[in-house]
Amino acid sequence: MTEKEQIFQNLRQIADAVHALFGLNCEVVIHDLADLQKSLVYMKGDVTGRKVGAPATDLLAKLIQKNPEGGDRQHNYKSVTADGRCLKSATTIIKDNSGKAVAAFCINLDTTQYFNAIQALLPFIHDLESGIYPSKESFADSAGDTVRTLFVQAVEEIGVQPAAMSIDEKTRFIEKMKQNGVFQFKGAVEQVAGLMDVTKCTVYNYLKKIT
Repeated sequence: MTEKEQIFQNLRQIADAVHALFGLNCEVVIHDLADLQKSLVYMKGDVTGRKVGAPATDLLAKLIQKNPEGGDRQHNYKSVTADGRCLKSATTIIKDNSGKAVAAFCINLDTTQYFNAIQALLPFIHDLESGIYPSKESFADSAGDTVRTLFVQAVEEIGVQPAAMSIDEKTRFIEKMKQNGVFQFKGAVEQVAGLMDVTKCTVYNYLKKIT
């Protein structure tokens, strides 16, 4: 058995244990970082509706882009699923003995029932802050969905729709998407060009400007 195979075998056993502990409201997934297009290789539980073969999420792409050698993590962050359920999540990048990032171990806990219980108690409790958690991660069924999510996030950060952006704003826009890991996905340049209504050569030109 190779080192990588041993890592994934160990992670599957840990995933089974975590899911057994937290039950039906818990989902544990393992990503193989060798192929972000279909990185999800093991799944225990079902909270986000994904299946094995799903791509890396937008948050995972950002973590890898910011620290390509691995060792990064984000724990106890909040996400919201497409159907409005609140999640408490954790993502940890796993490295091999050489320091290469090979896997991501992710836990998603559906806290909707707890949130609803708090809401029911609010009339009886004073000075309790509440609200829907802002989404930090979306769960895609295809790599194109992840690219589209990262595209929308970048538009929101720039604050201007692509058609109305100046050259400087478009440069910052492309730079923001690169920083967030958009262009790690196969076909991302063509997809971004389509969403911006420009040619892929235009996108490549902006990429050259920021390298």
